[in-house]
Amino acid sequence: MAPQSLKKNYKCSRSLKQFYSGGPFIVSSDGSFIACACGDAINIVDASDSYVKSTIEGESDTLTALALSPDDKLLFSAGHSRQIRVWDLESLKCIRTWKGHEGPVMGMACHASGGLLATVGADRKVLVWDVDGGFCTHYFKGHKGVVSSVLFHPDANKNILISGSDDATVRVWDLMAKNTEKKCLAILDKHFSAVTSIALSEDGWTLLSAGRDKVVNVWDLHCYSCKTTVATYEVLEAVTTVSSGSPFASFVASLDQKSKKKKNSSEETHFITLGERGVVRFWKSEGSVCLYEQKASDITVSSDDEESKRGFTAAAMLPSNRGLLCVTADQQFFIYSVVENVEEPELVLSKRLVGYNEEIADMKFLGDEEQFLAVATNLEEVRVYDVATMSCSYVLAGHKEVVLSLDTCVSSSGNILVVTGSKDKTVRLWNATSQSCIGVGTGHNGDILAVAFAKKSFSFFVSGSGDRTLKVWSLDGISEDSEEPMNLKTRSVVAAHDKDINSVAVARNDSLVCTGSEDRTASIWRLPDLVHVVTLKGHKRRIFSVEFSPVDQCVMTASGDKTVKIWAISDGSCLKTFEGHTSSVLRASFITDGTQFVSCGADGLLKLWNVNTSECIATYDQHEDKVWALAVGKKTEMVATGGGDAVINLWHDSTASDKEDEFRKEEETILRGQELENAVLDAEYTKAIRLAFELRRPHKVYELFAGLCKKRESDDQIVKALQGLEKEEYRLLFEYLREWNTKPNRCHIAQFVLYQTFNILPPTEIVQVKGIGELLEGLIPYSQRHFNRMDRFVRSSFLLDYTLGEMSVIDPETETEYRKDKKIEEEIIACVPAMEQDTEADQKNPSRKRKSQKSKDKSNKKRLVAESQGNVIAV
Repeated sequence: MAPQSLKKNYKCSRSLKQFYSGGPFIVSSDGSFIACACGDAINIVDASDSYVKSTIEGESDTLTALALSPDDKLLFSAGHSRQIRVWDLESLKCIRTWKGHEGPVMGMACHASGGLLATVGADRKVLVWDVDGGFCTHYFKGHKGVVSSVLFHPDANKNILISGSDDATVRVWDLMAKNTEKKCLAILDKHFSAVTSIALSEDGWTLLSAGRDKVVNVWDLHCYSCKTTVATYEVLEAVTTVSSGSPFASFVASLDQKSKKKKNSSEETHFITLGERGVVRFWKSEGSVCLYEQKASDITVSSDDEESKRGFTAAAMLPSNRGLLCVTADQQFFIYSVVENVEEPELVLSKRLVGYNEEIADMKFLGDEEQFLAVATNLEEVRVYDVATMSCSYVLAGHKEVVLSLDTCVSSSGNILVVTGSKDKTVRLWNATSQSCIGVGTGHNGDILAVAFAKKSFSFFVSGSGDRTLKVWSLDGISEDSEEPMNLKTRSVVAAHDKDINSVAVARNDSLVCTGSEDRTASIWRLPDLVHVVTLKGHKRRIFSVEFSPVDQCVMTASGDKTVKIWAISDGSCLKTFEGHTSSVLRASFITDGTQFVSCGADGLLKLWNVNTSECIATYDQHEDKVWALAVGKKTEMVATGGGDAVINLWHDSTASDKEDEFRKEEETILRGQELENAVLDAEYTKAIRLAFELRRPHKVYELFAGLCKKRESDDQIVKALQGLEKEEYRLLFEYLREWNTKPNRCHIAQFVLYQTFNILPPTEIVQVKGIGELLEGLIPYSQRHFNRMDRFVRSSFLLDYTLGEMSVIDPETETEYRKDKKIEEEIIACVPAMEQDTEADQKNPSRKRKSQKSKDKSNKKRLVAESQGNVIAV
C-alpha cells in the first residue's frame, strides 16, 4: 500500500453555528428561508439545511416580533426598545424606522397588499401603519391585557383585522370604519385564559382561536358566533388549519374515513394543534374529534418531572407542500411531512434544524462512509447530524443527565454501534442503525468522562470515570436487535489513577489500553486483565487526551501544560515534545498513517503538525472559545471540531485542490505575462498597463509610465490608460506612486502620473478610494521635499547662467530670443526710476508702508526667476 502524501492545509468547508435563540420567527412566502431572532441579530436561514445566508446586526435590542412583506423583499422587526424597523433584505440595510407603541411590540403582520403593517404590544394597543410613509393609519384600543397575536384577513378586499390578547378575548376590527365606536366589529370572549394563537380557514369565514385554557374555539365570521368548542386537554401554543390540496389534506381525509361520525363535509374544518405535551394532533371541528395524535413526542425530556417537560412554542404551515414547521422550547425547528405508505399515509419528522447546541463535549463520525456525526452537547441526548446538510437526523435519548463522552464502531453484522458515558454514572450502548438503546451498564461511582471501543474485535469497550477506576465491559451476549436495553457486564476493573480519568484509548490490536488522568500521568495497561505495563510521567498539568499511534509502538498525550508529547511504550520515555499552543491542549489525534497529527486547545486553535520534523504546518482560528471536541474520519480523514462556543466546524483536506489552484494560477500568470509582453511590443500601452495592474507588477507599471513620459504627446496615452482602471486598481496606483515618490530617481515619473490622475478623477471619487487618507499622508511630505529641492536648483542655476554668459560659452542668441531678452532688459530699466523714487520717499517718510515695495520687489524677482528658468530649459 502506497504511503499517503503529507497534508499541507485544511479548509473549513462547513460550519454549524447558533442561528436561533428562541423568540420570534417568520417563514418566507415560498418556504425557502426562515428569518429568526438570534440574540440582538436576525438570521436569514436556509430552510433546507440551516445554512445562515445572511445576518442583520441589531442594535442591542431584544427582538419580540418579526414580519415579512408578501414579496419577501422587506423585513419588519421590533423589540423592547419600541422601535419598528424596516429592513431591505437585498442590501441588509435599515431603510425606515419609527416608534409608535408605549411598550414592547409583541406581534406584527403585513397586509396582503404589502402597504400596511399591523402591530400589537404590551400597551394593549392595536396600530396599523403605512409602510412607505411610516405614519399611523389606524388606532384601535379596547383590549384589557397584553395583545400578543394579530392577523389580517388573507383576502385583500376584506378590510378586517383580528387580534388576540391575554385578556382572553379575540377582537375583530373594521379597517374601513370612520366612526370610532364602530371600529370593533365583534368581541369574541369564549376563552377563560390568554389567547395564544389565531388562524383563519381557507375560505376566510371560519376563525380558530387557541388558548392556555386548553380549548380551541371555532368562530363563524358571518355572524361572529362560536360554532363549537374543542377541548384539547393541554395548554396550547399554536393552531393552524389544513389547506385543501396539500398532503396533509389527503392525510386527514384518510383519517376521516375511519371516523365513525360523519357530518356534512362542507361544514367541517380540519386543524392542527401543538402545545405543552410536544405532540402533533389533527382535529375535526364537527364533533370535536381528534383524528390523529402522535404516539410519542419527538422532543426529548430528561426526567418525568412536570417542570422539565419541553413542548412546542409555535408552528407554521410551510407553503409549496414543504410540510409543517414546529418550534420547540429548546430552540429547534421540526419539519413534519406526510409519507405515502402502501397501507396508509404516515406523519414523520422529516427534518430537524437545531438552533443552538450549547457547549460541545465530544463528537465522533459514524459508519464506514462517515456520512453522520454524533455530537454530545450539554444535554442528556446525543444528536446525530447529516454531514452533507448539517441537519439533525435523529437523537439518541435515554440518559438522565448530561452526556460527557462517546465512541462509535461498526459491528461484524454491519450495524453502527455507539457507546456513551454520562454524569448519571451509567454507560449506554446504542444501535444507531435502529436508533435504539440495547444495553445499559452501571457500576461507576462518578461521572463517566471517557469511553472507547475495541479497535479490532469490537467485543468490548472500556470506560474511565471520576471515581478513578478503569472498567472493561463485555459485549458478549448482547443482541443488536434487542427492543429493550440489556444489562452490560464488566470483565475487569482496576483503580488506575489517583485522580479523575479524563481519557482512554485502545491499541489497534486490542492488546493495550491507555488512560490519561488529572494526576498529570498516563498509564498503559495490558488487556484483558488490566495488568499495569508502564506509567508515563513528564507533564506538568493534567492530561486531557491519549491516543495510540496507528503504526508505531508509541502513545500521544495532550496536556494542560500547553504541550503534546509522544512516548515509547517499551520504556515510557518521552520521544518528542510539541510546543505551540498558548493554552491547554484538549485533544490530539493522528492522521496520515501516524506521520502527522492535529490538535486543538483552550486557545480556540486547531493545529496541523508533522511528527518527523516536530513542525507546526498550519494553524486555524475558527472558534471563539475552548475547542473541547475533535473527531477525525478514518476513511476521508475529514476533521470536525466543536467547543464552548457551540460551533461545529467541518474541515476537509485541501492539499490537492490548493496544488491544482496554484498550478492553474501559475499557468494563467504565465499566459497573462506573455500577453503583457506582446502588448508592450505592439506599443499598446493602455492594455499593457491594465495587464500589469492585474498581475500586480509595480516595476513593470513604472517602466511603462516612464516609457510613455519619454514619448511625444504622451499625455493622451497616459490619460487613456488611467481611465481604464478600476477602483481597486486606483488604490494600487496610489500605493505605487507613494513608493516611487520616496526615490529621487523615480519621483518625476510619480509626480507626472499623480498630476494626470488628479486631473482625471474628481475629488468625490478620490475620497472613495480605500485608504486614501493614509496614502496621501505618505505622498505629501516627499512631494514638498522634491519641490524645495527644485527651487534650490533653480536659484543655483542663476549663477551658472551668468557665468556661462560672461564666458561666452552659451550659444549666440537667435533674433527672437534677443528681442525677448531686450524687452526684459527694458522692463528692468523702466523699473529702476520707480524704485529710486520709492527709496527717496522711504527716506523721507520711514513710517510709510514698506510692504508695497517688498511686494513689488518680489513680483519683479518672480518674473525674472521665471524668465531665467525658461532660459535654463532652453540651454
